[in-house]
Amino acid sequence: MSVSFKNFNSTGLLRIIRLPVSFYILRDLCKTPSFAQFRRQAQILILKILNVFLWLKISPLLALNKIERFAKVSLLCVLLLSGCSFFISSATVDMTKNLSHAILNNNDLATVEAGGPAYLLMIDSMLYRDPDNESLLRAAADIYTAYTDVFVEDKARAKKLTDKAHDYALRAICVRRSDTCSLRQNNFQEFENVIAELDIKDVPDLFTLGSAWSAWIQAHREDWNAVAEISRVETIMERVVELDEFYNDGSAHLYLGVLATFLPPALGGKPDVGRQHFERALDISKNKSLMAKVLYARHYARLVFDRGLHDRLLHEVLKAEPDVPGYVLSNTLAQKKARELLDSAEDYF
Repeated sequence: MSVSFKNFNSTGLLRIIRLPVSFYILRDLCKTPSFAQFRRQAQILILKILNVFLWLKISPLLALNKIERFAKVSLLCVLLLSGCSFFISSATVDMTKNLSHAILNNNDLATVEAGGPAYLLMIDSMLYRDPDNESLLRAAADIYTAYTDVFVEDKARAKKLTDKAHDYALRAICVRRSDTCSLRQNNFQEFENVIAELDIKDVPDLFTLGSAWSAWIQAHREDWNAVAEISRVETIMERVVELDEFYNDGSAHLYLGVLATFLPPALGGKPDVGRQHFERALDISKNKSLMAKVLYARHYARLVFDRGLHDRLLHEVLKAEPDVPGYVLSNTLAQKKARELLDSAEDYF
């Protein structure tokens, strides 16, 4: 859809800065470091607004006037991002939060899969404009990792998407901490030393890096050089657990559980360690995350050929209520995966 600037009515915006004195004050304010920080925060909010409208746009049931409203809102967002003035009402903020909540609690996997690529392209375009925005880089890494993990089965495509996620995650933590900019090139001892210096404020970027790196290894698992980097992801997630094991409802424990059971014991796998991490993740999340049980069954129970544990965990997932605030989408996917694992259990065991 093309958007024309010809008929855009800027009268409302011009009224805001009608007085020449106000204009020059605003211009000087835009040059201050504090306003630059505010501008970055506003960009994140605008991204969320655009994301919501992209999701709305994919529905074939929308009337044309809603699509037109999407175009107008998108145009307004572009104008706001290109300048210094952001006039966002509390009502708009509330709307964004409510719609974001609705998306997070969407139980229609097909809708999410169809809308995902639009989000990926949007966040790429935002980073083209602002390539050193830590929050945007972290969000990009997260969405590329999650989308690939859940929806991408083609090996070549998974490699491309996880390459990008890994790059975004490395850039995000590099923006925050210059001493991490060479993590990819550091030998393992240097790598461990750098990770050990990170503190609790670095946990969001560190967790994102670990999850993106893990997805990258999974996509490149046929390359033993890539598999050898499991130890780096373990180091990252162990540090997250040391700093804040409750971050993201204990998800670092889930990653450590999967990594410990990624290989059989003969090749270095540690199933007992993996089981401890899975149990701790369930503890911290208070069983809200059904995906934790699916991963537990798939990676640990199958590895040690424990059919009883395998079936018990998966039946618990199927009997559970998926509509838990904040987990509806992931729980819906977990129940789908649980059925698939149970259907293949007879052949596996």
